[in-house]
Amino acid sequence: MRGEFLDVGGARLYYYAAGTRGGDEPLVLIHGFPTSSHLWQDLVPLLPAGRRVVVLDLLGYGRSDPPGDLTLDIKAHADRLLVLLDLLGINRACLIGHDVGGGVAQAVAVKAPHRVSHLCLISSVGFDEWPSREVKMARATLPLTRHLPATWLLSVLKTDLARGYVDQDLATRSIDRYIRNFATPAGRDLLVAHLEALDCRDTMEAGARLGTVPAPTAIIHGAHDPFLPLSSAKRLQQAIRGATLDVLDASRHFLPEESPKRLAEIITALIEK
Repeated sequence: MRGEFLDVGGARLYYYAAGTRGGDEPLVLIHGFPTSSHLWQDLVPLLPAGRRVVVLDLLGYGRSDPPGDLTLDIKAHADRLLVLLDLLGINRACLIGHDVGGGVAQAVAVKAPHRVSHLCLISSVGFDEWPSREVKMARATLPLTRHLPATWLLSVLKTDLARGYVDQDLATRSIDRYIRNFATPAGRDLLVAHLEALDCRDTMEAGARLGTVPAPTAIIHGAHDPFLPLSSAKRLQQAIRGATLDVLDASRHFLPEESPKRLAEIITALIEK
C-alpha cells in the first residue's frame, strides 16, 4: 500500500492505492462529510483480491490541501475525481461512495457514464432529502457561528456525529481523527466552508438523470441512520434501473466502519455482475 499526492486543478489531493493492477476495473472509494480516507481502513483488506483499490481524501479533508479559492460542492468534487482518474490512468472504475461521496459518485455516473463500471452508494445523500435538520440549522446560523471558537463548533459537531454510530467508543476514536483538521481558527473557516457547500441542488440535478445510468448499482443503508432517511435510499433504487437495496438492521450511518464485512460481501456480489 502506498500513498502520494497528485496536483489536481491547482491543489494537491492525497490518495493511497492497495491491491494489484490488472485487467479488472479498479475500485475507487469516496468518503463524505466530515470524514476522510480513514473511513475505509477496515473495508479495504476485505475487498476482492486482484483488484486495484484507490482511496482518496477529497479536497479540504484528511491529508488533501485546503481549498483556497476552489469550490467544495459535489459537482466540483466530481470534476476533480475525473481528473484524478485520468492522472492515474484509470478509464473505468467501480465507484463506491459514502454520504456526500455517494453524491459525488452519482454526479460522475451521470456526467461520464462510460467511466463507471459499477456503482455502490452507501448511506448516500440523494435528491432533496439532505442535509439533515441539524446541518440546516448550523448553516442558518453561520453568520454568528463562523466567529465562535473552533473548540465550541467542534464540540457540537462531535456530539451530532456520534449519533451516526452504534459503538460509541469507536465513535469517539474516529470522530477525533476526522475533526482534527478543524481544530484551529483556519480549521474553523474550513469547516464553515464545508458546511456552506452541503447543498442538495447537485443531487437534485443528478437525480433527474439517474435513469440513464447503465452501471450495475448497489445501494446500502442503515435501518436507523439518523442523518439520511431510508426513503432517500428507496428513491435512489427506484431511479436507477436494476439497482439493489440492502438495509442493514440495527445499523446507523457509518457503515464502512461498523459493518465492513457485510459491505465487502455486497460489493463482491456487485462487481461480479
